[in-house]
Amino acid sequence: MRRVVVTGMGMINAVGNDKESSFKAICEGACGISNITLFDTEGHTVTIAGEVKDFDPETVMAPKEVKKADRFIHLGLKAAQEAMADAAFAEGFDKERFGISAASGIGGLPTIEKNSIVLHERGPRRISPFFIPSALVNMLGGFVTIEHGIKGPNLSCVTACAAGTHAISEAAKTIMCNGAEQMLVVAAESAITGVGIGGFAAMKALSTRNDDPQTASRPFDTGRDGFVMGEGGAALVLEEYDSAIARGARIYAELIGFGESGDANHITTPSLDGPLRAMKAAYKMAGEPKVDYINAHGTSTPVNDKNETAAVKELFGGKDNCPVMSSTKGQTGHCLGAAGGIEAVVSIMAMRDGIIPPTINYETPDENCDLDIVPNQSRKAELNVVMSNSFGFGGTNGVVIFRKI
Repeated sequence: MRRVVVTGMGMINAVGNDKESSFKAICEGACGISNITLFDTEGHTVTIAGEVKDFDPETVMAPKEVKKADRFIHLGLKAAQEAMADAAFAEGFDKERFGISAASGIGGLPTIEKNSIVLHERGPRRISPFFIPSALVNMLGGFVTIEHGIKGPNLSCVTACAAGTHAISEAAKTIMCNGAEQMLVVAAESAITGVGIGGFAAMKALSTRNDDPQTASRPFDTGRDGFVMGEGGAALVLEEYDSAIARGARIYAELIGFGESGDANHITTPSLDGPLRAMKAAYKMAGEPKVDYINAHGTSTPVNDKNETAAVKELFGGKDNCPVMSSTKGQTGHCLGAAGGIEAVVSIMAMRDGIIPPTINYETPDENCDLDIVPNQSRKAELNVVMSNSFGFGGTNGVVIFRKI
């Protein structure tokens, strides 16, 4: 089986507009959740989210092109540009053997909402001609491939909050099957809109701690009352190992395991069995190594955090055998389809720097969430193998495992 390594990374989220600044902020326990500014929240029961701040899309696209792409594409382009620069390919690399695996849970929701209003108020003739190409999930990959001239496989995953993680495993499969030498994984989401926040709020999925945004997302804490929406993007360059060695690439990590499963249980309520089977599959593929850290899905919802804890305990044979685990969604919010990409980058950087990011806002222990979740303060540790979990609506689950080489 062809080996797959990570040779470039990029990231943008509510606490930073590049991978280094955002990872530093995450480890320092900074929180990017605040009152929503992207739309008028009057009448909404939820008025907080993890917005990307001080980001100008004209820094990643020509001004006249910005309106042709939704905000999730802008964010994905930013992450992709950073990852490609980080991977440092020489001129003339084979772009027909370089593919893309893109991901988003919802895609261009702001554009969909805007044009739906135009249709209702002004009629169909006033709908933007850029509406469809700026809203489609696969156009994230389309825009990125055009910018970088990538002509290999062009794939997209639309699997809710597991999409970013699934995009990683799909890219790895492509390389392992000799469909490409390199794959750029790009995951992005920007669903902080009236209909996005309103829809999740109607499901009672979101925290309603509007008066204290900084403490609203509190994974594994007994007072958790729902997730907080975030937005952002992440990108990883995956490369066949021998190709990376031959060109003298810096290798961050090797992808040694991935697992996927379906709950077949409920359209929104997560199960314990589905996530467990995805973790088992990734763990078995990786050769059942000693896992030093898990970046948990850890949404700050009552059911997920309890189930994920139980699944981890079952996988590793009881509480005393479990790795250290933390959720970084308290810092960034839950970035839906981008979450898996962002958290994979965070996990790899944690391994690179020997530091475990904290689970912030942890105040009151929950007897059902009794693992070491690195509460409130980051922790220095030697990390050689890390796991990242992502579970989505519809019962779709993805897990990836990386090791230092």
